[in-house]
Formats: sequence, structure tokens, C-alpha cells
Amino acid sequence: MAPKYKKICFVVSSILTARFFLEHHIKELSKEFDVYLVGNFSEEDILSIKHFHLKGIKSIKIERNINVFRDLKSVFSFVKYIKKMKFNAVHSLAPKAGLVTAIAGKISGTENRIHIFTGQVWHTRKGMFKFLLKQFDKLIVLLNTRILVDGNSQRDYLINEGIVTRDNSEVLGKGSISGVDFSKFYPNKIVKEALKKELKIPSSKVVFLSMGRINKDKGIFDLAYAFKELLDVNKNIFLFIVGYDEGNCMDEINKIIDNDNHFLYYGSTTEPEKLIQVGDVFCLPSYREGFGNSIIEASSCKLAIVCSDTYGLKDTIINNETGLRHKVGNITELTRKMGILASDKNLIKLYGENGYEYVQKNFSANFVSKEWLNFYKNILK
Repeated sequence: MAPKYKKICFVVSSILTARFFLEHHIKELSKEFDVYLVGNFSEEDILSIKHFHLKGIKSIKIERNINVFRDLKSVFSFVKYIKKMKFNAVHSLAPKAGLVTAIAGKISGTENRIHIFTGQVWHTRKGMFKFLLKQFDKLIVLLNTRILVDGNSQRDYLINEGIVTRDNSEVLGKGSISGVDFSKFYPNKIVKEALKKELKIPSSKVVFLSMGRINKDKGIFDLAYAFKELLDVNKNIFLFIVGYDEGNCMDEINKIIDNDNHFLYYGSTTEPEKLIQVGDVFCLPSYREGFGNSIIEASSCKLAIVCSDTYGLKDTIINNETGLRHKVGNITELTRKMGILASDKNLIKLYGENGYEYVQKNFSANFVSKEWLNFYKNILK
């Protein structure tokens, strides 16, 4: 007897990917499919997503760093699981999960093998290591049956780099891996004022917010130097950084800024929708970005934006309407753009309002999830 629902298995390296990007999709897809999740999970990780609408969760050790022996072990563990479960589709997110899934899916003969590109680690690398990482992405494309990209500007970049073609890749809707859940990310003045009071951030100060994974590629050192320079001429500003310090950057950031009265590092959070309210201007001076979901979440909360002009962020803001762009790695320009907003609260408000309308029209989580549902209904008829 055939199963009632067809089976989709999502594969991630980290629980954070599932938590931040897949919850809404899983909820929507589970109405018509049995949805499973595979990743490098601890028992605590699994408990943290027990409310997801999943038919099953499997922990397979998929490490971010390259290790041939361990990676092969991950592949064969996944092949065994796929053959047992007889999935109709496997869908990977993130580079290492993508490589493991592509190989395992091909070996096991899974009919529908999907990968979504959400950013390129190799963009900022050089030499042989960059070449090798690009070959891995090409292999992912070769072994999969469908390739998704979470933004049009990223897709153009991948086409120019020879990773994908216009014929073998697509963007669902207008981009974004998950869109914005408007029930979570919306402007809340009461929360804003309460949090500023709790965190002892003066309500009069313009708060620049950085939120997300903290590493060099995100431009965090550029932000620190720019803020320090701006602070020398404008004391009415504050920098609030939230996120997991995966690059061990914060000791150096503290030394650069060296001012506890104008700077606070919060650490990681499971409530970004709450802490984002503290900001007035969202900063992402990133050197590489697939799409920049954090930017549209910030715009949904009516924050103005300052971000780099790296390829993946071109879809997330309208320059001089919802925020300001600066050239990648140009600290002087970043400082100037931050200074423009720091001295003009009316402009911050205008960009915030414009950004809110832009995101409402284009990046609703409901709209993006419906695009994913239609995609799967089409391939799993």
C-alpha cells in the first residue's frame, strides 16, 4: 500500500539554519507532505524544534570543515537512512550539507534532489582553496536534479562565475530563503523602550544594530572602525551587536571601540525579533552575502539600513529609499553613510517607513512558503 503522503527530507549542517529559515516552510509543506529533517543535532537541538511540524528528525554528523574520512562516513550514514525511509525528495541548504546530500542522493537513486544556494564561502577566498570550493559547488549542481537560488542578484553572480546556468537554476518568487514572518517582525515601540531601559541604552541615542553570525566576512571589523571614527565627532550614537561570535572577533572589537558607554555586545539570542527592536539603523557591511534575510527583517521593523554593495544584498534594499549602500571594504564610505543617518532622525524614519512597505509587498513569509509549496506540488505530482 502506497504511503498517504510523499516524503521530503531537508538537510542542514546546523540547527540554526532549520530554526531561522525552515520553520514556516515546514509548517506549510506538512499540510500536503510528510516532512523530515536531517542535520548535525544534539539532543538539546532536537528538543528546541519539537514544535516543528516534522514527521521525523535524524542526527547525522555533517561538519562544516572538510574532512574526507568523516565526510564519507556522513555520506554513507545518509545513504542508509534514505534507503530505509524511501524519500521522494531530498533538499539541502548550506555548502557542506549540500555536498553530502548531493552525493548520498545520487548514490541512493532519490528521484528529486534539490539544493538551494544561500551564499558562497569561496567569494572572499583566494588561490587553490577558492578553486576547490567552487568545484564542490559545481559538483552539487551536477549531481542534483533542481537548483534553487535565494536571490536574483546571487543567481546572476553564480551564472557569471560558471557555477549555474539560466536553464538549470531558478529563484522562487522574488527571492529570500524564508521571507519575513510579519507576526514576529514588526515595529514595537513598547518593547523598544523597555529593552533600551533594561539594557541601559539612553533613549536619545541613535542605535546602530548588527545582528547575525559574527565573523570577518560579515564586515564586523569595518563596522567597529567606522563606529569608532564616527564616535569621535558624534557622541549621540550607540552600537549594539547581537549574535554568535563564530570568528572569535569580540575581544578585538572591544579593543577597537574601547567605550562601554556607547557599545554593548549582547551575545547570541533565540529571540531576534525582540532584540531587533532596540535598533534604529541596521548595519551589514558584509563582504559576501547570498541574500541578506536579516536586512528585510530589520526593514519589517522599520529600521533604516546601511549595508555593503556586495552582490547578494542588491535585492534587499532600495538605495537612498530604504537605506544607504557603501562599497565593500570601504570604511571611510561606511563611516560617512552612518554619519548621514546619525545626524538625521527624520531620514531614519523615512527609510524605515519605505523599507517596511517594500518588504510587505515583496517578502512575506506566507508568500515565500506558498512558492515552496507550489514548487513541491509541481515536482511531486
